[in-house]
Amino acid sequence: MAFRYTGFADEASKSIDGQIAATQAAGWRSIELRLVGDGHYSALSDADFDAAMQRLGEAGIEIAGFGGAIANWARPITTDFQVDLDELHATIPRMAKQGVKLLRIMSYPQPNDNPWPEADWKAEVFRRLRELAAIAEDGGILLAHENCNGYGGGGPEQTMEMLEAVNSPALTLIFDTGNNSLHDGDNEATWRFWEGCKDHVTHIHIKSARPGGDGKWVTCYPDDDPVQARILADLQARGYDGWISIEPHLVAQIHAGIDVVDEAVATDVYVEYARRVEAIVDQL
Repeated sequence: MAFRYTGFADEASKSIDGQIAATQAAGWRSIELRLVGDGHYSALSDADFDAAMQRLGEAGIEIAGFGGAIANWARPITTDFQVDLDELHATIPRMAKQGVKLLRIMSYPQPNDNPWPEADWKAEVFRRLRELAAIAEDGGILLAHENCNGYGGGGPEQTMEMLEAVNSPALTLIFDTGNNSLHDGDNEATWRFWEGCKDHVTHIHIKSARPGGDGKWVTCYPDDDPVQARILADLQARGYDGWISIEPHLVAQIHAGIDVVDEAVATDVYVEYARRVEAIVDQL
């Protein structure tokens, strides 16, 4: 079965109309929902959220997943847990209304100042994730942990330890194909992480990276990063029939506070990135 394509279209435009336009220009019919207007979807009023969903429905654009902020890079383990509980309880009805099952999460990074002893950090991460997973299971959704920030992002061994400790059918994995390359300055770090957890991956984010001119690693188009074709080929060989979601990080980088300035440029980059991902798949 062919891959299904989607992406974080807020990297082309924060407005829902701009996201629709970029998706249609790519020839796709799906987005991952994260920013809408000037903020995260979870900050929208019910009326504004419903209006955005109506626009997507009228355009025939479905939502592959919600890019939640729960336990992410901006919410270290010192964050009040009630913030995440409130977001989850508010998000589940919105997901149900749209027929969406997948909610991206992370697993509580250490604070920059005064990090916790590792045993205490791990214990609290697992406690919180168990509670969140129980709520998700009751709500009929999946929490999909991304290999980014938090305890479960520390390596495939920690990811698998996390899954075993939480032991919930409502906790699964997203694999981002660029995070480890950027974090470790090594494309093979991404492949090693993939090899260690791929049996539990439900959803794919495509991000690509290479060394920059100053030696620092930077994002790039997917055909400039050799690990992308290897992972896509492995997915194809394994019969993966889920979503392939692009998150280029070439113009906008939401986590770094870098928003879209020129929508025309950002849309062109998004569409070109989509085209190159499809070209890699076509060549397999």
